[in-house]
Amino acid sequence: MDAPVENKKEETNIKPKDKFEGKVLKTSLQGALIDINSSLPAFLHISQVIDPKNPDAVLKSLEDVIKVGDVVTVWVRRVLKDHIELTMREPLAYEWRELAPDMVVHGKVLRLETFGAFVEIGAERPGLIHVSELSHNYVRTPNEVVKVGDELDVKILEVDRHKKQIKLSLKALQESPEEVAPEPKRTGRKGKGHKQEFVEETAEEVIPDPTYMEIAMRKAMDKAEQRLPEITSRVKKSKSYDREADDIFERTMQNKINNKD
Repeated sequence: MDAPVENKKEETNIKPKDKFEGKVLKTSLQGALIDINSSLPAFLHISQVIDPKNPDAVLKSLEDVIKVGDVVTVWVRRVLKDHIELTMREPLAYEWRELAPDMVVHGKVLRLETFGAFVEIGAERPGLIHVSELSHNYVRTPNEVVKVGDELDVKILEVDRHKKQIKLSLKALQESPEEVAPEPKRTGRKGKGHKQEFVEETAEEVIPDPTYMEIAMRKAMDKAEQRLPEITSRVKKSKSYDREADDIFERTMQNKINNKD
């Protein structure tokens, strides 16, 4: 006897890509009826049956893989009005229409090339982290930052559905290095109520270069200063000579007057 409907999952709660561990109820040439605890019958078509041990092998008979009573891992393909379609092929985590720039996704590094690293993010194609998007610092080769098998979060930069390309970035999720700005110079002025004192910095006086005229005048003044004692001595001697000449002239005139008398 079937379980009451209230104990079943409502089909509205089941959506594509949901994963279930279901029990095989019945098999046929077209496929198998699987119990996933749903109010709608869930059907696994033979085209969606794979051998977990050899997923790429061509299936010859349904019973070579599953039998009534087996528990199999299945995913929901579509939810229809009268039944649910299942698959044993794990669906993509992201369809092309679900991918968009600025999305953050989790992935695994598949391989490294000189120009970057390919990362499996659960899409139809792996995404590429260009070497310039691995770090804010200069990266010579990708293996300086990542290695095959690394799991990491990446940011989607661009999605090209026509070329089937996904451009990723690792550095977009990293903090950019801050540039250290020079501290502004503080003066010795103290604000009212502030106890902290700052050392006053005296601005250096800017002295302009002298002109040729100033240089020539300075040289002349230096020479004059050096010859000052000599000039002073000459002036004194000249004054002494003048006084002696005056004395001689005065005595001569006096003698002439005396002789007339």
